[in-house]
Amino acid sequence: MRLVLQLVARLFLIVALCLGAATIWATFDAYRSVDRATAASAQRVAQALQALYWHEFLLRSSRTREQLLPVPEWRTLETMKLISPGVCVEFQPAIAFEKPLCGQSEGLGKTPPRWFASIVPTFLGSHAEVIRPVSPRAATAGTVVATPDETAAISLAWEYILNVIDVALLMAAAIALLASLAIAHALAPARTIVTALQRMARGHYRTKLPRFRSMELAMIGSAVGELGGRLEEATEQRAALTRRLIEIRDDERCALARELHDEFGQNLSAILAFANTIETASTKADKRDDIVQDARMISQATHHLMASLRDALKRLRNPLPAELGLEASLVNLVDSWRSQSSARPTIQLDLKGDLTDISGPAAITAYRVAQECLTNALRHGAAREISLSVERRAGDDDALLIRVDDDGGGDAARVKQSAGFGLTGICERVAAAGGSFSILPARGGLSVAATIPLAA
Repeated sequence: MRLVLQLVARLFLIVALCLGAATIWATFDAYRSVDRATAASAQRVAQALQALYWHEFLLRSSRTREQLLPVPEWRTLETMKLISPGVCVEFQPAIAFEKPLCGQSEGLGKTPPRWFASIVPTFLGSHAEVIRPVSPRAATAGTVVATPDETAAISLAWEYILNVIDVALLMAAAIALLASLAIAHALAPARTIVTALQRMARGHYRTKLPRFRSMELAMIGSAVGELGGRLEEATEQRAALTRRLIEIRDDERCALARELHDEFGQNLSAILAFANTIETASTKADKRDDIVQDARMISQATHHLMASLRDALKRLRNPLPAELGLEASLVNLVDSWRSQSSARPTIQLDLKGDLTDISGPAAITAYRVAQECLTNALRHGAAREISLSVERRAGDDDALLIRVDDDGGGDAARVKQSAGFGLTGICERVAAAGGSFSILPARGGLSVAATIPLAA
C-alpha cells in the first residue's frame, strides 16, 4: 500500500475518532444545557416576581403578605419571554387550579429516534427541578419552581447534536481534504527519489536530485547522490580491472597460440611425416597391407588434429579486426563457417550503418561477440538458419548492436544458468566496454544481443 494512502487512512481514522468524541461531548453538553436553561428560567422569573412582589407590597399595604402573590399580572407575555423553551414554571404556594406557565415547546427541532430517547436518559440521568425564592428577604413571598419537559429536553438535545454534527462533518471533510493534499504535496518528492533510484538501477548513477525543502527528504536525496557517486566509481574501477584482465587473458591466449603452433603443430607435422614415410616404405617393400593401412589412419588422424589446431589457433590469436577492420573480419568469419561443410545451417549476415571507422577495443569486442554466438549456435544447437545482424546506431547514443538469432530451439533461461566460459567472457567484455548483453527467447530458438557504446 502506498505511503500517501496509509497516511490518509490514518488521518481519516483520527478524524473519525475526533468526530465520535465531539458527538459524545455534544450529546452530553446538549442534554445538560437543558438544566442550565431551567436554572436560568427559574432565576429570571424569580427576579421578575420579586419586583412585582415589592410593587404590590407598597401599593397594597393593607393586605397581608401571603395574599400579595400570585396576582394575575405575573402570568403575562413578558413573563413567558423569560422562560426557556421546554421549561415549565409555577409559583408556590400555588392557587387552586393554577397551571404551570410553560415556554413554547412546539417545533423544537426534529423528533429524536426512539433509541436516542431511551439511551440518553439511561446514561446521562434525568433532569431535576430548580427552586428559587421570590425574595431572599421575605421568605413568605413564595418560591418559583422550574421543571424541564423531558420530551422537549430530548428534542432540543437531538436538534443540537444534529447541528453540531453537520458542522463537525463539514470541518472533518475539509480537514481531511486539506491534510490529504498537504501530505501528498509533502511526499511528492518521494516519486523523484524513486525515479532516481530506478535510473541508478539501469546504470545511470550520476542522477542529480533537486533540493528538497524537507530536511529528511534533503538528507535522503544527499544520501542517494553519494550512493550514485560511489556506485559510479566502483563501476569504473571494476570496468578498468575487467579490461586489464581481458588484456592479460588476450596476451595469454596469444602466448598459448604460439606455444601450440611451435610445439604441438611441429610435432603433428613430424608425426604426419613419419606416417607418410612408413606408408611409402611399406608400399615399396611390399610389406603387409595392415601396416600401410595403419599408416594411412595415422595420417588421417594427424590431418584431423591439425585442422582442429588451426581452428583453435584462429580463436586464440588476435582477432581479424585489428588487421582487416570490423566489416571485413565479420564477412570473413561468416564465410569461414559457410565453407567448412555444406551440411551446415544457412548463415545470413546483415550489416547496417557505417562500420569502417570502428576499431580498437570496440571492434575486437564486437567480433568476439559475433564469433562466440555463432560458435554456440552452430555447435550446441540444431539450427537450420542463423542470422547475424550488426547495426551501428548513430546520433547521441552512438553504439553498435550485435544480434544473433537462430531456430535451434534452445531454452534462454537454461542457457543463462549454464553459461560456460565463452558466454561468461563475452559478458565480461561487453560490461567492460560499458554495454549490455542479453539472452532472450525467439521464434523457434534464441536471440542473443549485445550493445557496445562506441564512445567508451
